[in-house]
Amino acid sequence: MPRRLKHCGLILLIMAGLIVLGLASKRYAGPGAAWSRACLGGVVYVVFWSLAVYLMWPRLRPRSIAAGVLGVTCGLEFMQLWHPAWLQHLRSTWLGMALLGNSFSWWDLAHYCLAALLAWGLLLWLQSAGASKDPRTGS
Repeated sequence: MPRRLKHCGLILLIMAGLIVLGLASKRYAGPGAAWSRACLGGVVYVVFWSLAVYLMWPRLRPRSIAAGVLGVTCGLEFMQLWHPAWLQHLRSTWLGMALLGNSFSWWDLAHYCLAALLAWGLLLWLQSAGASKDPRTGS
């Protein structure tokens, strides 16, 4: 199997795990459940979207991807302070609430920053793993 396909497969596998973790974080009831429900999903969100951008545009610099996703995510957080009827209608659906959120929290911004650092490190690791050449093909 070509290295690029293996690399994409690994990214998709990590993304699938993040989806499961993000959904599970909303149902978790053990120690740290309040933090898991309120904050872990935001961390997963930033890392997931960073991987999605990297998968679509692998030549972008990891720092640029993490910073861009952080900027968009923080923008979405501040949008939660805005309540026009059309946006409230979107947020009333499960998918709209999952993607856009529904309540502003300053603490979320700190978690997004942490997640962007995690995503940056993960992207650097993935980039270095994908950059090694296959000796049989030279690519």
